[in-house]
Amino acid sequence: MNVDNDKIKNIVLAEARNGNIVTAGIEGLTVQSLKEFIEQPTEGILYDLNRLPEVVLTFIDDPKWVNDYAVSLVISELKKQLDIKITEGK
Repeated sequence: MNVDNDKIKNIVLAEARNGNIVTAGIEGLTVQSLKEFIEQPTEGILYDLNRLPEVVLTFIDDPKWVNDYAVSLVISELKKQLDIKITEGK
């Protein structure tokens, strides 16, 4: 692990201990509250995580695309179930 990766790892782990997530995008690293992050629509979550199904399929040459695709399906289903529970609770 090089110095930059160590620095990023430390940031990610420190933010996780504080209830936050760190995502990497074109603008660099972004820190967000995990609780607030999951309140956004499914498409926003998958977009911010760079895991929209159509994006994952562009990584077809990397075998980890299979698990990334599964992650997008799991997140979508969990969010759907969460939204149903929230709606039922109102």
